[in-house]
Amino acid sequence: MPPRTAPPAPVPQQRREFVHPQAGHAKKKDKPSPYGIEPITAFYFFLAANLVAAWFAPIQDCDETFNYWEPTHYLSHGYGLQTWEYSPDYAIRSWLYVGLHAVAGNFRRLLPQSTKVAEFYFVRYVLAFVCALCQTMMWRVIAIVLTPRIGLFFIAALVTSPGNFHASTAYLPSSFAMYMAMLGAAAFMNWNGGLKTSQGMFWFAVAGVIGWPFAAALCAPFLLEEGLLALMSDKDAFIEALVRFFRGVIAALIVVFFDFAINTFFYKKVEVVSWNIVKYNIFSETGGPNLYGTEPWTFYFKNLTLNFHLWFVLALLAIPLFLLQKMVSPSTQGMSSSMRSIVIMAPFYMWLAIFTLQPHKEERFMYPAYPFLALNAAMSLHILFRAVGHTKGLIGKVPARLKLYLVFVVGVLSLDLSFLRIYGLYTAYSAPLSIYKPLTELGGRGDSVCFGKDWYRFPTSYFLPNDMRAKFIRSEFRGLLPGEFSEARTGFGFWSGTWLPTMGFNDRNEEDLGKYVDLRTCAFLVDTQFPEQQKQLGWAAPENEPDYVADVEHWEEVKCLPFLDAASTPFLARVLWVPDWKVVPERFRRRWGRHCLLKRRKI
Repeated sequence: MPPRTAPPAPVPQQRREFVHPQAGHAKKKDKPSPYGIEPITAFYFFLAANLVAAWFAPIQDCDETFNYWEPTHYLSHGYGLQTWEYSPDYAIRSWLYVGLHAVAGNFRRLLPQSTKVAEFYFVRYVLAFVCALCQTMMWRVIAIVLTPRIGLFFIAALVTSPGNFHASTAYLPSSFAMYMAMLGAAAFMNWNGGLKTSQGMFWFAVAGVIGWPFAAALCAPFLLEEGLLALMSDKDAFIEALVRFFRGVIAALIVVFFDFAINTFFYKKVEVVSWNIVKYNIFSETGGPNLYGTEPWTFYFKNLTLNFHLWFVLALLAIPLFLLQKMVSPSTQGMSSSMRSIVIMAPFYMWLAIFTLQPHKEERFMYPAYPFLALNAAMSLHILFRAVGHTKGLIGKVPARLKLYLVFVVGVLSLDLSFLRIYGLYTAYSAPLSIYKPLTELGGRGDSVCFGKDWYRFPTSYFLPNDMRAKFIRSEFRGLLPGEFSEARTGFGFWSGTWLPTMGFNDRNEEDLGKYVDLRTCAFLVDTQFPEQQKQLGWAAPENEPDYVADVEHWEEVKCLPFLDAASTPFLARVLWVPDWKVVPERFRRRWGRHCLLKRRKI
């Protein structure tokens, strides 16, 4: 009888794990990469950059004030300005998104020395913290799945860029979508431990439903990749892919239902806000977003050059450099890894192409793609470093120390450009966040602070003392201005202004005369004086926009701060900080106006 032998051990099923073609060599080495840093260190880098933005970034977009800060102020303090988007007749803004920020602001009210200005900055600090967490999560996956060097370049591209200064703490759905897109991308990219399709779909659903619906499109390259892999796999792998996708759909529907429930409570009617946004922007019969201005196709290329300079150029070169590298030095890792690299690079190109084709363009529309821009730039720089390091001939004979010196010089120049851009923005446009402090001593209950041509520079009611209201007087602007949330207490008595019928709103940006008050009712007035423009106009100011600062008979200055006269300032001085030193030729210097808080004189 032949001896009994043990049955062969089952062959373990191979786990599908992505190894970047440029990262394979690093995983074989036991010694740690010189580019590797601890996650807490990366978090500190991100948090420091974001806190600088929280402290110093001006509010660049009046949409941030009127569509987000003002509704948050209403939830927390019972009054605030209301735009047509929050009218229950249109309902294209999510109260869940606003409510999350109101919770953060109300938490600050429980702490000592609470003021409305402190609430404003506390919300910004929370945004800086959340953004840093999301950035760290995406960096960690990049460092593990790709290489630590790409991860380090990713940090450098974000923390040194003016783009991050704008987007990291902006109270805008596009910034929130950027946070969630980083978490979604981290889930899709990380194949260690198995594919995380449902988790990635959940985060992109949060980005699209609670933040900005169009941001969900950023997951398309990852889903397309998984679909192609599933079709090329066996039956079991195909079924597993379907299960992961089904779980992702269920997770997305849960997010939709939660947002639906919150908005139904506030609007007191059945509303799917994310669908309302898509319907207005794509299927509107009354004009849609193009009513608010259109820009040429070059808009985002110019804007991203200003906000990311060298990093934007590298991001555009990512796929061409990768393909050139594959042709010159084919990788031994095969087609799947190459496809994986293309998929990781694709979201930025896709997003830039889609929004370049749209007539209506705004800087904030690019925010969700900023992390992908930084990732593409980091991958391009990594490819260039490898190419230089392995090149023979004249370049190969350049001493390593000289190469490092050249890289250092380029890095310093890039950092200098970012500093000049950021500091230039702060010094030019920070006045609207700084002129209202005297109101705590001079203002009285029920006083109105009025805005004419400077209506879009109003920061938020958080900068006005309690029971002081922002009002609008007639100017040359002929669009639709915000109204006010109803302060009536009816029904359950909770935020009745979110669902009570409204008057004077439309989705066609048509002026409503009911939004204005008589100038005689204004105790305070905010106005900006531009001497250079007055000279160019021959001192003939528009009829509805007189120089109130010069009207000393009726108004006295409370506080005035310098404000950049962008229309009269040369291009270079407008986009970068140029010092007002005598050694700088006059034609290169910035031109200044004065942004003033005025008080009515008692006659």
